[in-house]
Amino acid sequence: MYILGIDTSCDDTCISLIKTKNFEIISNIVSSQVKIHQKYGGVYPFLAKREHLRNLPVVFKKAVKNIGPSEIDLIGATVGPGLEPCLWTGINFAKDLAEKLNKLIVPINHIEAHILANCLRPIRKNQKLFPSVCLVVSGGHTQLILMSEVGKYKLIGETRDDAAGECFDKTARILGLGYPGGPAIAAAAAKFKIQNSKFKIHLPRPMIHQKNYDFSFSGLKTAVLYDFQSRTEEERRAKKYLQTMAFEIQQAIIDVLIYKTIRAAKDYKVKSIILGGGVAANDELRRQFILHLKSKILNLNFFVPPKKFSTDNAAMIALTAIFHRKKATKNWQKIKADANLKI
Repeated sequence: MYILGIDTSCDDTCISLIKTKNFEIISNIVSSQVKIHQKYGGVYPFLAKREHLRNLPVVFKKAVKNIGPSEIDLIGATVGPGLEPCLWTGINFAKDLAEKLNKLIVPINHIEAHILANCLRPIRKNQKLFPSVCLVVSGGHTQLILMSEVGKYKLIGETRDDAAGECFDKTARILGLGYPGGPAIAAAAAKFKIQNSKFKIHLPRPMIHQKNYDFSFSGLKTAVLYDFQSRTEEERRAKKYLQTMAFEIQQAIIDVLIYKTIRAAKDYKVKSIILGGGVAANDELRRQFILHLKSKILNLNFFVPPKKFSTDNAAMIALTAIFHRKKATKNWQKIKADANLKI
């Protein structure tokens, strides 16, 4: 069977084609709008919607170039969460396509797809998955989810204000490092050398020791702003200051994410930790997760998708549609966008 995945939850136009056998990826096309939104320092939903409308036919043509569209057996489309104007472009495209080809559609939860993206990488037979604690961390979400099996989830913690990715974007904007903030902060942090830095910066680790699994990154952003405003113009422009601050921002976020996730894993006595979402592409987050798990001698499996499947993509949407193909429907008119869809 050929499964087509469609994702327009934010600013990337994504279409992928997967074969159900061994989850073979035939195509995974992503048309990025980063350059368009860079000058605004963030995503403008209606501008993103316009670009999706322009890109979808082109991306679809590339995705199915090796098969006839009639060979598509099933369509998976993201219905939420995300930016509602953007979600509707993908949903309506899926509906039109399903009507023309007389196919069924599986409505897909974008958060669940980020978790299941880990199945796009082979899992060894001796690796125990369930129960799992899943950390989904992106520009719009920072959530801890207890997963007993595919399709069975319990939200145990989430951000009370800014998501981690949002914090990266906002602090990068304060420092003038550009958009998207995550890669910009990571690039500056990688150049930091403690022995060469004359700046002493220590940022808060919000809620890290509170007896819950929730997050809060708004205070971290405010602390960065106050420190930045306290500096002279010369200091603000100094490369060593920007590198030191970027390093501390990244480390503060990583410390909170890892500490809370590992504590949840211990408390719930799970078999594995699963990482997903755009911030999961951060090299330092991946590296430190592995180091912490080894140093604490925790008998936990750790799963994180390849980088190209951490950020928004449609391969994870098509894969999730495979798991939920029993939910496929021909009643297309009932499929609606839900910007605040919960897992």
